[in-house]
Amino acid sequence: MDTLLLDRTTWGFLLDASGNIALATGTYAIAQDIASAVRVFQGECWYDTAQGMPYTQNILGLAQSVSVFEEQAAQIALTVPGVASAQCVVKSVGPSRILTGTILFTTTDGTTGNVGF
Repeated sequence: MDTLLLDRTTWGFLLDASGNIALATGTYAIAQDIASAVRVFQGECWYDTAQGMPYTQNILGLAQSVSVFEEQAAQIALTVPGVASAQCVVKSVGPSRILTGTILFTTTDGTTGNVGF
């Protein structure tokens, strides 16, 4: 499924060579949709408040294991159409509590990809 192509820095729309809103396709589109899904706070989408990560409910300001975040991020990735399996791997939690890692995924057609955070 295609999706709107977003700028990696500003997360804003991009234009194609003809000046139209650009589209992302294939595995990149799925990776971008996973990144978008994990960025959404649960309750933030006014049309479906069940979507998103439970940041305020289960993550931010709570002392919990990294494995809880990894499982929740993987579950959110599985909600993206075209994703057959997903695994979140946290690489580090920096001194200012900045989390880095990757979400590894396999699409329903067997293609693999990853999303860094």
